[in-house]
Amino acid sequence: MNSPPEPPPAAEQQAARAVVSDADLLTRHIAGDPHAFSEIVKRHRDRMWAVALRTLGDPDEAADAVQDAFVSAYRKAESFRGEAAVTTWLHRIVVNACLDRMRRKSVRPVADDELIEAAERETPVPDQTAEREVSMEVSSALRLLPADQRAALVLVDMMGYSVEDAAHVLQVPSGTVKSRCARGRAKLVPILSHLRNRSDLSRVSSAKGAELRDG
Repeated sequence: MNSPPEPPPAAEQQAARAVVSDADLLTRHIAGDPHAFSEIVKRHRDRMWAVALRTLGDPDEAADAVQDAFVSAYRKAESFRGEAAVTTWLHRIVVNACLDRMRRKSVRPVADDELIEAAERETPVPDQTAEREVSMEVSSALRLLPADQRAALVLVDMMGYSVEDAAHVLQVPSGTVKSRCARGRAKLVPILSHLRNRSDLSRVSSAKGAELRDG
């Protein structure tokens, strides 16, 4: 009698799981797979956290918003229709969770050092002191914007999303995203005009955001 085949090594098992698409994991979750949604959480929690933190400016509120978003996604998985990527669907949920919190109550101010440490942990950058100063000013300025403008700017300027992708997340026309970004930037100009010629600003915003977005 032939002996049963040996199970594949752990590395191969991990690689096999990695090739499973987000949509397939969501389908498995709906079908009752107890591990599928945990894998989705592992894949997307850091980027969802980055979106929530930049939008709310408060680590505690951001953590609660991400938790609310994942609970909502877990319960409403059957509502996913595949019209957009799972990432877009999840970010739409977390942005809505953030906006709900912003509408319900005024988010407490957070110490700048706490915000920067949480948002940029494990990211080595040159001239760290200078970039921290710029990040503190940008984060403080963002908290002055209305919720809809802040959400649009976080996605486009901080996370590096295209206008079209941000529109999918926010479920508004592309023109609305452009308008919100334009109005938000116009309000930030007098506050951040002294940073216009600082190369640090671009590193803190779109380039940094693209890294967070793409993992």
